[in-house]
Amino acid sequence: MTTIRAEQGDTVDSICWRAFGYTEQVVEQTLQLNHGLCEHGPVLPQGQPVTLPESPATPEQPETVKLWD
Repeated sequence: MTTIRAEQGDTVDSICWRAFGYTEQVVEQTLQLNHGLCEHGPVLPQGQPVTLPESPATPEQPETVKLWD
């Protein structure tokens, strides 16, 4: 597991997006790994350590629907 420190104005979403390029299912896993992290509110304190999951599953891409050919 990787531990990073929050930058000024970071949220759990923004940290996950920066680390993995998506947030689906990763935010939930991150919150489970970091008990009490949500007590800081939506914006984390600068320097707050955040442990990230090892290799979260890549979210499934929704099927593309073509309205016109």
